[in-house]
Amino acid sequence: MARQLDEQMAGRFPVGQRLRVLDVGMGQGTQALRLARAGHRVTGLEQNPTMIEVARRALSGEPEGIRERMRIIEGDGRDTGVHFLPGSFDVVLCHGVLMYVDEPDPLLAGLARMLAPGGLLSLLVRNGDALALRPGLSGDWDTALASFDTTAYTNRLGLAVRADRLATLTATLAGIGAPLHTWYGVRVFTDTAPDDAPVPEDVERLLAAEERAGRTDPYRGVAALLHLCGVRG
Repeated sequence: MARQLDEQMAGRFPVGQRLRVLDVGMGQGTQALRLARAGHRVTGLEQNPTMIEVARRALSGEPEGIRERMRIIEGDGRDTGVHFLPGSFDVVLCHGVLMYVDEPDPLLAGLARMLAPGGLLSLLVRNGDALALRPGLSGDWDTALASFDTTAYTNRLGLAVRADRLATLTATLAGIGAPLHTWYGVRVFTDTAPDDAPVPEDVERLLAAEERAGRTDPYRGVAALLHLCGVRG
């Protein structure tokens, strides 16, 4: 997904431009730190105190120049209007957040307002059109059959969450003024791998296969996750 994001940023903004980035639901700060290291000014918004502490510890170990380019704010992604003025960012990330939000449209509308004209909105969501695939490949036929007619599922943490369908999000993005520019699949071949699986020796070949599948039909349509990129008009 990082490669996909970098591709979209490189294709939309001049080389060397230091972008204003907002990472909503930044978690432990993996993407936020990566982009700060690349020279961008990054604001991470997170409401989980544990994740905030992990991110702050990671940031504290970075050189001073990187620490100065990144700030961490405790808050909910639905309250971006409280913290920032409209049009404050060139890029807004919302990765792995929508599955925990019952009504995502107000959140998405608020994120779109944070974008400057021509800004990039990057979403990572669970693919509601492929929910049956993981249980089906695992031989869990009851769950697979039940997954065809719903966007609700139980994640690997045992939490009841929800998925999003590509067609629905495409319509939503058009309605909030950040129409879909392109989309990718994420975890086409590797979704059934256990969380504690060791990194394989041929990881670069694995990533090359995943990246190719993530931009190629019909493979991207059955990916576990969808990476959608909208552009503010």
